[in-house]
Amino acid sequence: MEQKKNYSVPLAFITMLFFMWGFITCLNDILIPHFKAIFVLTYFKSMLIQFAFFGAYFIGSLVYFIISSISGDPINKIGYKNGILLGLLISAVGTFLFFPAAQMESFGFFLTALFILALGFTLLQIAANPYVILLGSSETGAHRLNLAGAINSFGTTIAPIIGGVLILSTTSGNDINSVIMPYLTLTGIFLFLIIIFKLVFLPKFTNEENIEKGMGALKYPQLTLGILAIFFYVGAEVTVGSFMTSFVGLKEIKGISTEAATIYVSLYWGSLMIGRFTGSITVFNFSPIIKKVLTAVIPVATFFFILIIFKIKSGKNDTIDFKSMMIYLPFIALSIIIFFLGKEKTSRTLFLFSITCILLLIISLVTSGEIAMWSLISLGLYNSIMWPSIFALAIAGLGKNTSQGSSLLVMAILGGALIPPLQGFMADKIGLHISFIIPIFCYIYLAFYAWKVRSILKSQGIDYDVKTSSGH
Repeated sequence: MEQKKNYSVPLAFITMLFFMWGFITCLNDILIPHFKAIFVLTYFKSMLIQFAFFGAYFIGSLVYFIISSISGDPINKIGYKNGILLGLLISAVGTFLFFPAAQMESFGFFLTALFILALGFTLLQIAANPYVILLGSSETGAHRLNLAGAINSFGTTIAPIIGGVLILSTTSGNDINSVIMPYLTLTGIFLFLIIIFKLVFLPKFTNEENIEKGMGALKYPQLTLGILAIFFYVGAEVTVGSFMTSFVGLKEIKGISTEAATIYVSLYWGSLMIGRFTGSITVFNFSPIIKKVLTAVIPVATFFFILIIFKIKSGKNDTIDFKSMMIYLPFIALSIIIFFLGKEKTSRTLFLFSITCILLLIISLVTSGEIAMWSLISLGLYNSIMWPSIFALAIAGLGKNTSQGSSLLVMAILGGALIPPLQGFMADKIGLHISFIIPIFCYIYLAFYAWKVRSILKSQGIDYDVKTSSGH
């Protein structure tokens, strides 16, 4: 095996895909209040946007899993490059369908377009995630996923800002046609990427692992419990982001317009970038002292980098109170402390982060104003390491069943389709503020999984104590 080839150019192109699906996924948080106002939807119906989008991940992954179990891995047959090209083409079709959907003023058509768009993303994720690991030695695979995850987080950070300007600021935010130009532009970008990926050299890899027929992976409790953990993690992360705009707009919280609230949605997703950069420090071979210094410095530096982005966005019309945002620094300091307490141990860090999320949600429920808002936003700091932590723990010890287990975990993204509508139903019944009790139950399960999985792995003779890394 040739381990020392330079794959930096292919890796650079692949990370563009991570940016794209991070950017577009978070545009849903802008579409939700926009469509809610235009189509006069309840909170529950507005969450059908997330149901259609994340439901496609489940349907697409399920179909892929069935095909893989019957006739072998499709990506291994057609190649990673062709898998990426097909995923880009399907995504381009989905974004293009926003044009006829807007012309027809059909909410159902928009949901169909989002479903097709997410089917393309499903194939891209199935192809791109393992491909990033293959672009170099296995020892540095986590590092490459960390980099891709950070780029993904940058996309999620700037999407609410750009989406707020392009979609919500036109004609008082009540023009359905305001979505046409942004999504047609995305169609053009996808088509451009198809040309680029068609021309660029991407090394070919052959997966010699045969996926066993049947459900062999499900005999591992770390996986079966992990599937639920991914379900609840994605559900909690997405539902908090989906309702953030409306939450900040509540009179007892901030009482600002939808467009103005998008900056806080952006900071929520930007908090994942803060956490991912912090978590990625453990991948490098720094001395213990340097690691501790970087763990304390990088989160604060990344926060101010985000504020610079906000400043550039606001321009001369500076409507953002940057001084008031300094209240977020103590929340970042708390995350640094908990990172230290995690001691770079995956299950321990996952447990501590889950417990912290529960406490922050309780604070946001029983308080109002700035404290409630910042408590909710800071959940992003702790969501950052959950995907890679759960994923790594769930596939530990699966051996030849790893690919099958991975596809089952991707299916669990279904949580992003079901949890937001559930909270939307509760918001319609008991009010938006109190409806944030729903994600509390999600994080309770995550804390249970983090506690339980360590003993499960030990009983199998697996001393699994991987350093925490990031990258969803």
